[in-house]
Amino acid sequence: MPDAPVALQSLPELREYVLRTLCAQENLIVEQFSLQESALMRRGVCCGRQFALFGPRSVRLGAVWAADRNDLYFYDARGERFRKERLAGAITARQDAA
Repeated sequence: MPDAPVALQSLPELREYVLRTLCAQENLIVEQFSLQESALMRRGVCCGRQFALFGPRSVRLGAVWAADRNDLYFYDARGERFRKERLAGAITARQDAA
């Protein structure tokens, strides 16, 4: 985990950061790929987000944001975690998927 928390203030900023980080992991061009996103629910309450990026040659990268701890976990094409970061911003899991 990096020393300094990553400062993100909104869900769109989080999406952009996740996309750029996942693309950098596999040397993908950011403009050529998009994220799929789904809300993570616990007892009917949104508690985070799961992100998936489908790249060339059936490459699938992922990230999970745990809202309660404000941690962001990144997973490579093998499904192994390659990075964990603490977020410093005040993002709420219930923000609209704009």
